[in-house]
Amino acid sequence: MSNDLIISAGQHSDKGIKESNEDACGIYTPEQPLLTTKGIAAVIADGVSSSEAGREASESCVKGFISDYYSTSESWTVKTSGRRVLGALNRWLFGRGQTAFGSAQGMLTTLSAIVIKSATAHLFHVGDTRIYRLRENELECLTRDHQTWATSEKAFLSRAMGADLTVEIDYRSEPVEVGDVFILTTDGVHEYISNNELVALYETDTAHPDRAARNIITRALEHGSQDNLTCQIFRIDQLPNQNEEEFYQHLTELPFPPPLENGQILDGYKIIREIHATKRTQVYLALDTDSDTKVIIKTPSVNFEDDPEYIDGFLHEEWAGKRISNPHVLKVLEPKGRRRFLYYITEYVEGQTLEQWIHDNPKADITEVRPLIEQTVAGVRAFHRQEMIHQDLKPGNIMIDTHGTVKIVDFGSTKIAGIQEINTPIEHGTLLGTYDYAAPEYFEGYPGSARCDLYSIGVIAYEMLTGKLPYGKPLSKRVLKKVRYIPAKQVNPAVPSWVDSALEKAVQLNSNNRYERMSELVCDLSKPNPGLVKQEQPLLERNPIAFWRGLAITLLAVNLILLYFLLTK
Repeated sequence: MSNDLIISAGQHSDKGIKESNEDACGIYTPEQPLLTTKGIAAVIADGVSSSEAGREASESCVKGFISDYYSTSESWTVKTSGRRVLGALNRWLFGRGQTAFGSAQGMLTTLSAIVIKSATAHLFHVGDTRIYRLRENELECLTRDHQTWATSEKAFLSRAMGADLTVEIDYRSEPVEVGDVFILTTDGVHEYISNNELVALYETDTAHPDRAARNIITRALEHGSQDNLTCQIFRIDQLPNQNEEEFYQHLTELPFPPPLENGQILDGYKIIREIHATKRTQVYLALDTDSDTKVIIKTPSVNFEDDPEYIDGFLHEEWAGKRISNPHVLKVLEPKGRRRFLYYITEYVEGQTLEQWIHDNPKADITEVRPLIEQTVAGVRAFHRQEMIHQDLKPGNIMIDTHGTVKIVDFGSTKIAGIQEINTPIEHGTLLGTYDYAAPEYFEGYPGSARCDLYSIGVIAYEMLTGKLPYGKPLSKRVLKKVRYIPAKQVNPAVPSWVDSALEKAVQLNSNNRYERMSELVCDLSKPNPGLVKQEQPLLERNPIAFWRGLAITLLAVNLILLYFLLTK
């Protein structure tokens, strides 16, 4: 980006009157693209003096957080990445404390971390280190000390990294403005210096945060600090907010490719034929001239050459595909060299779409449907593990190769949690999926979730067994309150009742009534779930009109017979 996130930062740490320094701190600014997708991280830790290895604990947390955070998936949110990293570090500290020192007090440390991504500050906190924000001469502490007071003068830590197998981590996010200053301190600093002094000392040397941090520590020592002292300071100098012109320029670095003809060579790929075309994209079968292997080339439609939202979505489709490695998800390949045009390359899957399979296998048996659904679920769960929601699951986006292996082949509507944290001038629409398979939440303006993908899989399974949709028609906001689930068994009597019950739960209009996990749906399609099997309703409850009509006909027949005997006597 031409307008990157920029900070001015400095830090200083001192052992004070103690023999050794058990504090640790670190600030890391990565290169692009991690600067955009992961942001800048600052961490401060204070090893608990009563533990056997407080210094090792604090240093391990600072180094581990910075190293491991930037190793997590770029598709994850900062909250997910930070919590998973800190959870793993806490388990390591606890385990090493038990193993090396035979005590839960072996390796303990407090920790505060802040990640600035796009225009948001993400804070993680355990213990009594602090994070302050200075904005327009007002200093605010953004963390809460985890302490228990034994007396009016004596407090003990109530929470620390490494104290137990699990740890509760405070998390909050705050919008960031240019000029915001963040100050991180250990208790050897903030217990001996007032907020007003903290601000005054920073403002005496705003151009050099490292000198300001040193001055703050010096003042705390002058006030009689009895502990190690650490202070970090960084100021937000520039936020990565592009205007529309800059953003569009970034998107259009690669021009759209020209119309491709059979036999044409594009960057070392020979076009064999066009496989599929819509008003949005073209898909070509091509030959890698170096390896002599078949690949698929997907190109954007020239109809959207001036549409930033479309181009952004096309780029994200490739980005998402490159970050998923699963046998049931189409593999996105690296181009052989520098691309001259906007397109991306995937593996070639020889087979048919699930849409074609449904056409060829009307009202299939559950034994045929189950393995295909299980593989589809395995592919979708690969998206969810990366904090991605597919949002456009449908039979046309699912391939079955010649070996019967299912592959999800389209990522154009995928919602990527980590990318959504990055501010852009583009506003994406809410409903991205195909109406026949889209969850009701989309029509009501709610964001997509894992249960939306589960709903789509339920609709697909229902269609494979019946050839129909579970509500008889595509949903819309207008019809949501009117439609009723049509039992699959009513459309295809061969569908077992217990399978029908599982399908009904999967496609509930209220997402809270659906399965929580896709594995539960797979399980209930494999064997009856006693909690879902319904007792056969009496005809009066299932179809009262038919009941009373049948009763009337029966009574009429009985009356006619009685009348006949009376007249013939």
